[in-house]
Amino acid sequence: MSAQDDPSRNLPATAKRLRTARADGNVPRSRDLGHFAALAVATMVLYATAAPATQWLQRIVGDGLRFDARIVQTPALAAEIAGGLFLRGLIVVVAVGLGMGLVGVIANIALGGWNLSFKAVSPDFGRLNPMAGLGRLYSKQALVNTLKACLLAIAVGTAGTLYLQAHAADLARALGASLPQGLGMVAGIVGSGLVSLLVVLGLWALVDVPLQKFQWHARLKMTRDEVKQEQKEAEGNSEVKAKIKNKMRQLARRRMMQAVPAADIVVMNPTHYAVALKYQEGSLGAPRVVAKGADRLAIRIRDLALEAGVPVLQSPPLARALYVHVEVDGEVPANLFAAVAQVLAWVYQMRRTPAAASAPPEVVVPAELDPLTNPLAGRPGRRARPATGAAAVAEDDR
Repeated sequence: MSAQDDPSRNLPATAKRLRTARADGNVPRSRDLGHFAALAVATMVLYATAAPATQWLQRIVGDGLRFDARIVQTPALAAEIAGGLFLRGLIVVVAVGLGMGLVGVIANIALGGWNLSFKAVSPDFGRLNPMAGLGRLYSKQALVNTLKACLLAIAVGTAGTLYLQAHAADLARALGASLPQGLGMVAGIVGSGLVSLLVVLGLWALVDVPLQKFQWHARLKMTRDEVKQEQKEAEGNSEVKAKIKNKMRQLARRRMMQAVPAADIVVMNPTHYAVALKYQEGSLGAPRVVAKGADRLAIRIRDLALEAGVPVLQSPPLARALYVHVEVDGEVPANLFAAVAQVLAWVYQMRRTPAAASAPPEVVVPAELDPLTNPLAGRPGRRARPATGAAAVAEDDR
């Protein structure tokens, strides 16, 4: 059984499989469409040049039947004259043949598109395997092609036989007519016969073109394992991706932790969440969250802040709201800016006059932003909300 007849190949080919097939020179082609196009060109040329072609044939036949006394005296001259007549006929035959071949190529390109690939003509010693050859010989496609060829031969043969029977008397009269008249009659009969064959091949091409496309897609069908393997190759090796992701986590966590000593303040919950804030004085932007974490990472952020002399404020509502609503390197939203500004004012007061610093402020956070009072804002706990960016990296490393 051929591979393409495998019942497990029941999934349509992916875009990558189709591109690979085209790169290998495997595209849908219809020979019958090329035959139809070539015959159509020959028919049009015959009708367009009927009068001059008849005169040209008449001159060749006349020159060939004319007796030349020089041939009796020089027998070698007969071969030269015959060669000249042959070349005169060959020029027209070659011209018409090249035109038919060119149109046949264009017709195939119209179906499968232009595709230049040398892989199709490269040596493939696997084709010398007799078992593989038997599989292709008795495959479903081979059976369809054989049946199609038989039906086409029957259709063309039937059309030709019926046409010759209908014009047998005309051919007989052409034999008894003068040379110019006989050639004209034969040209008319041949032209009408080509039109009849053209109709048969045209109808056949209308069937063959969609059939070739269907067979091409059927040959490229894939199994579930092949689709999964292709997806793995497209996404990359899972182990390599895991290592890259782990490395990115480490780098992002390192960058985030390095920003903690330069923060203005760390707001905590007191141990569940920690958010480090930084405000660039004189800038037009809002304060930014330079680091945040939960549980053990929150403790590490607190310890780094205390070692660097960064104030640590216990404000559970603000810590929860900042952790849920602001990503690392993100600016504080407008609805939290008042609370953050109150905290930063306390920090600046401590920096200017540490002895006269007031008690930590009681920060009020809008109830709709606190995940403790508004479940839609997020749920406090180990994972209040799926974080992204550096926050997600930090959470995954806990």
